[in-house]
Order: sequence, then structure tokens, then C-alpha cells
Amino acid sequence: MLSLGRSLCRRWSSGAANARIASVLSELGLSGSEVNAGCFDGQWGGTGETFTSVNPATNTVIGKTRGATIDEYDTAMNKMDSVRAEWADVPAPVRGEVVRRIGTELRRKREALGTLISLEMGKILAEGIGEVQEAIDIPKHFMMERYLPLKGNVAIISAFNFPVAVFFWNACLSLVAGNTHIWKPADTVTLCGVASAKIIADVLEDMKFPGVIASFACGTGSTIGSAMVNDPRNALVSFTGSTKVGQSVGTAVASRFGRSILELGGNNAIIVMDDADMALALNAAVFSSVGTAGQRCTTLRRLIIHSDVYDEFTTRLVSALKNVKIGDPLETDTLCGPLHNPAALKAFLQGISDIQAAGGRILLGGKQHGPSKPDNLFVEPTLVEVDPSAECVRREVFAPILYLFRVNNLTEAIEVNNSVPQGLSSSLFTRDMRNLFQWAGPNGSDCGIVNVNIGTSGAEIGGAFGGDKETGGGRESGSDAWKQYCRRVTCTINHSNALPLSQGIVFAAP
Repeated sequence: MLSLGRSLCRRWSSGAANARIASVLSELGLSGSEVNAGCFDGQWGGTGETFTSVNPATNTVIGKTRGATIDEYDTAMNKMDSVRAEWADVPAPVRGEVVRRIGTELRRKREALGTLISLEMGKILAEGIGEVQEAIDIPKHFMMERYLPLKGNVAIISAFNFPVAVFFWNACLSLVAGNTHIWKPADTVTLCGVASAKIIADVLEDMKFPGVIASFACGTGSTIGSAMVNDPRNALVSFTGSTKVGQSVGTAVASRFGRSILELGGNNAIIVMDDADMALALNAAVFSSVGTAGQRCTTLRRLIIHSDVYDEFTTRLVSALKNVKIGDPLETDTLCGPLHNPAALKAFLQGISDIQAAGGRILLGGKQHGPSKPDNLFVEPTLVEVDPSAECVRREVFAPILYLFRVNNLTEAIEVNNSVPQGLSSSLFTRDMRNLFQWAGPNGSDCGIVNVNIGTSGAEIGGAFGGDKETGGGRESGSDAWKQYCRRVTCTINHSNALPLSQGIVFAAP
């Protein structure tokens, strides 16, 4: 049976728990009792809005961060302009050494930073530490530099659900490419932001480089975020967030002929064929749907099952989800932690109402885990049978809601997979190689991530991460994603004293 997470979380009100939290903050250069500086332009400061970080599992305050004003943001931008050319001239191997040292510092602080992610964001500890490991893996990824740095800064705007990894995906590639950057984290995970920014700032200081190369500004999306998006000094804007906001970001950046990387919504599906390894598919479906409490952009939202195994697989899935441990994300046997904040809970409850209005049949969950109170952010994994064309299926809800669909063959399954506006992650479970090639071929999945016999969630550092359609089309992390942080130039050098022209023009002798 599911255990009540609230009883576990009460342990974190003890003096020992508070001491542990204080120790984690101290190791990361943060304070739980004093307001942390949330603006960095080579010096730490910030006189803007104060953001309170709350542990969503216990509703207790972890710490506070004072963000940047627009004037302080502008000061950081001007300082970056003054050092951008100097940083671009630093040899690529030296810039690579900066990134290598960032990786070393991340390894040293992996446990503390992973714990802070769990405390502030709410994902389970294993996922928090795993996220830091993703950041650690970035500096180990090899690339060849054949392009030049951008003529402008890189602006990074990240979301709450991966408060560390997504920033380092962008920052490390940007730094190696020779760019300066400024980062605004989500305003509900500012402590993770400050801790991550301090790691890079300390490395730059140790190597005698100006800290403003890697600037940082806490703030709201409507103030600091809007300023970053509309600032022509930012040659590239990398935005992670909702499709709705991403559309406005992309439009604003394009209107000034800037570049953007947009990592937006997902509506991800697993297809389970009749020849699939049922145990393997079951484990993948469970973690892909409840990991990070359903708040990953790659979370499994739709499960498409062959009719011959539908009843058996559904029965096993219901049983497995009933045994998922819901509770304190810092407890090692917890698999599903809380939703991030009250807004996420409101979206979950609205999603359930929309399902019921569409005639959906809730097989499991569909409610809060424990008391129905606005400060109880724990919800039960939810299984739903509904028509795949229902409007609620086409929308992404950041919560552990999983829709089940029955199909008769792979062609029909692919049609269901491709029927939503988003196109991020997808996976097929099969033992038949013919199915594999149909799935990964030109008429197969229309997603950016096309997996086989593995879940939808997670990212491989060596592969470009991103999707198509309303997911935005951006690609981050591995492969040749680094090229987005460079400008491509063509240089033709004539070594002769004649002017070679393909038009056949012959110049008369002077």
C-alpha cells in the first residue's frame, strides 16, 4: 500500500534535520538564516525582489534570495560587453580547462547540490544526485571548435524541474565556444541557482578570469526574464519552459533577428507491443510516469498498448503503481515526491476535472495523497482510460497522470503517438526488428527522441536533447549542439596575384 508521506516529512522538523539542511547550505556557500545574494556581475549583490525557497514536502522555508533589479541586470550586461572580446581570444584549450575544473567542483559537491535539489524542487534524492551527475558529464563531452564565438552574450532562462543540469548543459558549451553568459533560474529554485553560479564563479576566480563572464540574475520572468529576451546584446536566448511562454520568447527574439533554443512541452508516449518484454516495459512505464512526480518534460503521459496484452499489462501496472512509495524525497525508498508548489497542485486538480468532463475513466489515483488541503502537495499516481482524441490528452499537465490507449498494430500505435501537438520523447517496446525499423524510420515517431526498450525520461549526454512541433525544435547537450553557441564564417584566401572568377571574366592588363 502507498505510505503517507506526511508522517515521514515530519521528521524534517527536528533539530537534527535542520542541522543537516544548514550543513548542506553551508557546503554550497549558502545561508538559511540570512538572505542570499541573487545577482552576480563579478561581485555578488542584488537589491531587487526577495524570493523565498520552500521545501514542498514539508512547507518549511529553506532560505531566501534577493534578486536583481533591471539596473543591476543592465550593469552586468555592460560589464560582460567589456570582457567578451578578451574571453573570446582565450585559446580554446584554456577555456576547456575552465569547464574541466567546473566538472571537478561539481563532483566535489555532488551530494550537497543533489540534496539541495531534492529540498528545494521536491524530486527524490536519487534523481537530485542524478541531475548533478548530468551536469558533471557535460564537461567530459568532447567537441571540435571550427566556428567562432557569437557577437553577443548567451542568455539562459531555465525551469524549476531541472534547476542545475539544464543550466550546465548551456553554460559549459557556451564557455568552451568562447561566449559570456547570463543566467536567470526559475524564481522558486533560487538557492540551487546561487549554488550553481558560485561553482563557476569560484573556478573563474581561481584561474584569474573575470567573474562577469558567467553572470547571474535572479528575478521574475516578467522583469529580468523579459529584459533578457528583448535585449539585443544577447545574441542567443536559451529558454526552457512552457510552450505558451516559449512561443512568445521565440517571437520576441526572432523580431530582433536573434537566435533562440527553445526546450518546451512534451506529451510523451510508450508503445508496448504484444512481443515486448513485459517486465522491462512495466518498470519503464512506472518510473517514466512517476519520476519527479510527473514534472519532467520527458515524463510518460500516454501508454499505448497492443490489444493482445492490454488487460494483462494494465492489471500489472495498477498493482505496481499501488505499491509506489509516496513521501519525503530525501527518504531513499521514496519513488514519488511532492509536486513543486501549490500552482502545480491546482493544475493537477484541474487536469482531473478535465478528464472527468471528457468522460475519462480513472482506474487509479486522481486525488491528493493524504488530506485534501491546499498545502498538501502529494498526489497519487493516476491512470486514466479516455479517447485519445480528447482535448485533455493533447495538453501537458505537469503531474503523474498517465493515459492508457488500446491499439491493434504498430501502424495504429504510431498514429496515436504522433497525434498530439508536442514531439519530444517516445519509446517502443518490442523484440521484432521489423517493428524497430518502422518505428525509427521516416514514417515512424515524429519526436526528437525515438527510443527502443527504454523509457521516455532521461537524457543521454552524447545525444542532442530536444524535440519538434510545439516542443520547440531546440537541441541541447551532446552531438553537435555546440554549434548553436557559435557563429559560422566563411573565409576565402587568394594566394595568387590574379582574381579568380567563375564567370570567366578576363581583365585586360593595366
